[in-house]
Amino acid sequence: MSDTITLVNPATGRAFREIPRAGLAEVDAAIAGAVTAQRGWAALAPVARADALRAFARVVEEHVDELAALEVENSGHPIGSARWEAAHVAQVLNYYAAAPERLIGQQIPVAGGLDVTFHEPYGVVGIIVPWNFPMTIASWGFAPALAAGNAVVLKPAELTPLTAVRLGELALEAGLPDGLFQVVTGSGSVVGQRFVSHPDVRKVVFTGSTEVGTDVAAGCARMLKPVTLELGGKSANIVFADADLERAAASAPGSVFDNAGQDCCARSRLLVERSVYDRFLELLEPAVQAWRVGDPASPDTDMGPLISASHRDTVAGFLDGADVAFRGAAPTGDGFWFAPTVVLASPGDRIAQDEVFGPVVAVLPFDDEADAIRLANDTIYGLAGSLWTENLGRAVRVARGVKSGVLSVNSHSSVRYATPFGGMKASGLGRELGPDAAEHFTETKNVFFATD
Repeated sequence: MSDTITLVNPATGRAFREIPRAGLAEVDAAIAGAVTAQRGWAALAPVARADALRAFARVVEEHVDELAALEVENSGHPIGSARWEAAHVAQVLNYYAAAPERLIGQQIPVAGGLDVTFHEPYGVVGIIVPWNFPMTIASWGFAPALAAGNAVVLKPAELTPLTAVRLGELALEAGLPDGLFQVVTGSGSVVGQRFVSHPDVRKVVFTGSTEVGTDVAAGCARMLKPVTLELGGKSANIVFADADLERAAASAPGSVFDNAGQDCCARSRLLVERSVYDRFLELLEPAVQAWRVGDPASPDTDMGPLISASHRDTVAGFLDGADVAFRGAAPTGDGFWFAPTVVLASPGDRIAQDEVFGPVVAVLPFDDEADAIRLANDTIYGLAGSLWTENLGRAVRVARGVKSGVLSVNSHSSVRYATPFGGMKASGLGRELGPDAAEHFTETKNVFFATD
């Protein structure tokens, strides 16, 4: 195996940079450095850790344009999206900068004395980040982990490591201790697997496919090591006849074609009440055709390319034998382009069951609330979803009935740093973000003081 990784610009198909591919010795050295750095970090007063995270956030804010440009080149994200993602990292850091001073234990009434609990950091946390949202997903792990007093060793995806590498450099520029937050580039079979097997990595956070996540969980179980998993999705966008159909149709492309559909929260199943099914498709077609696919450096672009040629082939394979209703437009020539696609499907079709991870949406009709809930739950996944209705009672009933970790009514919101995020069923274990995330990077220590 080569000791470097070649990065390819997905909008041009051309290689543009080489980065190091870490071996086992480099991974172990990073973990050893993290162990040392963590002891000093955890010993700091909470206010000092809070100040350090705020300083990190300020430095990220000063480099939003630089980080966004890296994401455009490395990942093919449209520049408008990439700027939002970089700013989001700073917002997440600012939010969790408040956590060190709020990791408050409990005083529990007991007979014969005083019982007190403390939140103790795990030590070193290994974070494995996917290629689709390199900056944002990384921050969901490292910000609360650092706030709780841990050190972090982060492995970005081989395809899209540049913004994570730069964030590691910015952490040092902001004054975080050397070794506290390290980014190690390399393969999952070496770096990621070592996070799982190394005894000094006391928690693992993994975002990626359900197949790999299952292996990560099994390895962590053998080490009695806690793990957070955010895995695949096949989310439903449920449109009832009483919804604002024009608004629902106009918003639907963004719910599934954002980031070229390379989003585990993508609403890749569009469930429409049968009585308005034909009308909704009429409204959806011009919205899809208006979705602008092109140069990710242009502020007018809605969607860039897929991440690689092999992934484009995988996405295209889902259309074999599919009933394509209509498609949008995409550039031809260099780059890994794919036109937004709407497919008419039946519940048992592969395209209605498996995660495409591309700009393809399967449309299915349903008859009533019970049928909508049944279809929404008719996959192994349960990550996100949307439902459109003007009936508040229906919204509550259906939201409670759909087995997904994150749902949105009359919108397509999935992630807010102030609210918990995570999936049910094969979409993962545990939750990220929200007010309790820092506590998820701690162990509860119980101390009894005898007074009798």
